[in-house]
Amino acid sequence: MSALTRYRLWYARGAELRYVSHLDMMLVWERTFRRARLPLAFSQGFNPRPRFHLASALPLGFTSLCEVADVWLVEPLPPKDVQIRVQRAAPPGLSLQRVEIIPLQHPALQTLVLSAEYLVKFREGCPADIAERIENLLNQKEIIRVRREKSYDLRPLIEALHLVTLPESDLPALAMRLSAKESATARPEEVLLALGIDPITARMERTRLIFQEPVSTS
Repeated sequence: MSALTRYRLWYARGAELRYVSHLDMMLVWERTFRRARLPLAFSQGFNPRPRFHLASALPLGFTSLCEVADVWLVEPLPPKDVQIRVQRAAPPGLSLQRVEIIPLQHPALQTLVLSAEYLVKFREGCPADIAERIENLLNQKEIIRVRREKSYDLRPLIEALHLVTLPESDLPALAMRLSAKESATARPEEVLLALGIDPITARMERTRLIFQEPVSTS
C-alpha cells in the first residue's frame, strides 16, 4: 500500500546550469528523479507530471545558493537516502544540501515566499559613482518601470540595496533584497537598469529566500 510522503529539498545551482531555462530545469529534475529511481507521485489529468514544486523560479542567467523545492513520493524513504540517490543522479551544477520530510498539509512553498536576496558581481568593476546612484535611487518616491506592457512602481519592491566588499577579491559588489511575493515580485536586472547599469555586465546570484514562516522542521 502506498503512503504519500512530501520531501523538501534545499539545493544550490551552479554556473553549469546558469543558462538552463525554468521549463528545461523542470525536465532536468524529472530526469534526475527517474535516474535516482525514486517512487514519484504524479499529478492527475491527461498529462500526468511528477508532483514537484519550486519555491521560486530562478531567472535565466542566475546562479543560486538557496533554492528550495518539494517533491512527493508514493513510498516513504529516509531523507538521507533520498538525498544520496538524487545527488548521485544529478547533473553537474546541481548540489543537494539537505532533505527533510514535510507534513502533507503544509502550505505551498510559493505562497510562503516574501523576499529574495541577491549578490551582483560586476565583470569589469562597478561604476565609480555607484554609491551616489544607489542613494539617488533609494531617495526616489517612485520608480515607474514597464513589464509586459504594464507599468508598475519598482520602488516599494526594493527592500534593501547597498554595496558590499567581496572577501575573495576586495572588489565591491551590490547586495539587494527584493520583494518576491506572488503578487509583487522585483527582478535584480530591473534594479540594475534603474541604476543605469546594463545587466549584461553583471553576474547575479540568489543568496537567500525569506519566508513568512519556517519552512524547515529542524
